[in-house]
Amino acid sequence: MTQTDTQETDTVSSVSCKCCTGTLNNIQGSQKPYKCSLCDKSFTTLSSSKRHQTIHTCKKLFRCSICSKEFTRSSDLRIHQRTHTSEKPFKCSICSKKFTRSASMHLHQRTHTCEKAYRCSFCPKAFLQSSYLRKHQRIHAGEKPYKCSLCPKTFVIPSYLRKHQRIHVDEKPYKCSVCYKAFILSSWLRNHERIHAEEKPYKCSLCPKAFINSSSLKNHQGIHTGERPHKCSLCPKAFLHFSSFKNHQRTHTGGKLYKCSVCPKAYIQSSHLRDHSRIHTGEKPYKCSLCPKTFTRSSDLYTHQRIHREKPHKCSLCPKAFIQSSHLRDHSRMHTGEKPHKCSLCPKAFIRSSYLRKHQRIHTGHRSISHGVKH
Repeated sequence: MTQTDTQETDTVSSVSCKCCTGTLNNIQGSQKPYKCSLCDKSFTTLSSSKRHQTIHTCKKLFRCSICSKEFTRSSDLRIHQRTHTSEKPFKCSICSKKFTRSASMHLHQRTHTCEKAYRCSFCPKAFLQSSYLRKHQRIHAGEKPYKCSLCPKTFVIPSYLRKHQRIHVDEKPYKCSVCYKAFILSSWLRNHERIHAEEKPYKCSLCPKAFINSSSLKNHQGIHTGERPHKCSLCPKAFLHFSSFKNHQRTHTGGKLYKCSVCPKAYIQSSHLRDHSRIHTGEKPYKCSLCPKTFTRSSDLYTHQRIHREKPHKCSLCPKAFIQSSHLRDHSRMHTGEKPHKCSLCPKAFIRSSYLRKHQRIHTGHRSISHGVKH
């Protein structure tokens, strides 16, 4: 054994594995003393650190014959090629999920044991990996070191930047084989394909609902717990998700970056602008498979399709049922007499905000002929 090897093994103590009788001599919980001088990564062993540094210093000799991506090691190329062949040789013994890498499978298995050893010191969140914790802590620090060269946007991690940059080049390499849709990420395509297969593997333990992906299930579970951790400092609103919270904050700052080229309207999100632009073009790409109706947005199609199969939101005071919970809330006010939407110019109040907007036209003198509104 060389002096370097001796130094490396001396820095870490051996720990027993819970799953077998073996001893791991080169792993030490949260200790990662070997830091890369060229990026923010750190490692438990010197050999791992040296191997990582070849990414920065070595030529990439191994090229993918399908997409031309280059790699420093042949093993990395082999793993990458599985994304093209869809080969996933590593299978979870608990839920049958498959993975291209054994490391990804071992990380996934922790989701079954709820083992999240790395806890944030600023909020209740905990993570499977120390690298996930480091990335999360940038949210608290407001640190976004990865900058887009084509727009002012910045990101917490480089993968977010790479995904974002596809918006500028309109690159959507992952195409659905059933319909015309294409996606920036392979994970988005997988989630989309479940719509065609009507597969909803993520089931809520508190109600009969099931979901296409785990993030949708987590979002839904907030309804049961009432948890809304992201609070706006400028108004009483709170949100389940940081992304919703950030979008909401733009309503206070007037940050509507995405402007329509045909009319004066502007939007907080690029997806909202795309949906709006279809009003001008007349494009309705989302077709109902059960009737001739078409829609500008996928969410409108999804809501419409409930007409054909279900009205899950039932009134407890009369036989009426509704497609959306918001429609049930509006209807319930007919029973309670509640009129929360008050006119600021006269004593009138209304069940729905849309009724208030129509009423306010009386004061402004604006009458919408195209919608046939009577005053």
